[in-house]
Amino acid sequence: MEEKKNATVTKQETLQALRKPGELYAVMSGVTRMPFVVCDEETFDDEVLLYYRVEDAQEKAKQLAEQNYRTAVAKIEEQHLLAFYTNLFTMGVNCLAVNAGTDMAIQIQLTDLVTRKKPEEIPEGKKIIENPALHLTALYFMQELRRMTSPEPTEEVKELQEELLAHYNKGTFIVAVQEDGKIPILKQKDGSIYQPVFTDLIECQKFCSGKNMKVMAIPAAKIAEILVPEAKGVALNPFGVNVQLQIRRPEKKESAPTA
Repeated sequence: MEEKKNATVTKQETLQALRKPGELYAVMSGVTRMPFVVCDEETFDDEVLLYYRVEDAQEKAKQLAEQNYRTAVAKIEEQHLLAFYTNLFTMGVNCLAVNAGTDMAIQIQLTDLVTRKKPEEIPEGKKIIENPALHLTALYFMQELRRMTSPEPTEEVKELQEELLAHYNKGTFIVAVQEDGKIPILKQKDGSIYQPVFTDLIECQKFCSGKNMKVMAIPAAKIAEILVPEAKGVALNPFGVNVQLQIRRPEKKESAPTA
């Protein structure tokens, strides 16, 4: 898709700058602890907001805060650039909105900046577990859910919830297993218990860092079978979007999650 750009900047200049920016700042979501995601109204690209100047990033974060979004600004250190860009694929993001709202604004497709192996290039037996459509929908869902000023969900939140559940039911997820063979649980402030599941290895590593755990891949239809009796459901990416899905465990093997 053609990038929208300002006459004062070019695609090649921007690609070079993004690889060695000196300083680069991302607008973050205070809800998901992930880069804030935006859907472009004209191109429908799913974007993150990047800036060379901290003042510009802070101004954009302020504008979003005025719309009741919880935001922050984070500096991306040079040694973490590749990991940051690569992680955007697992989030379902396809575009970088660089310096949006300034006279240096330009959009860059993620695939023009970073090249990933195609599924057919991955060695047999090393299937990558990722759920980018689900992860992206979960990001939008939580951003919108936490900005609501009324207890009654908006139509947009309802639609995102339905889309999220549809993606979940089609997904295969990473589950961490402790040394003793048990699956870890998360106890909430209200005493309710959820079991963590992860859309991809990056999210799993956030949870397992420093712990000796194994992982296994489980399709959504089988998740209910691994829940401890007291669990109300699963916590999707608890160190990220942290979407809690309640999963009913009827006598039949079928399960119906609800957000």
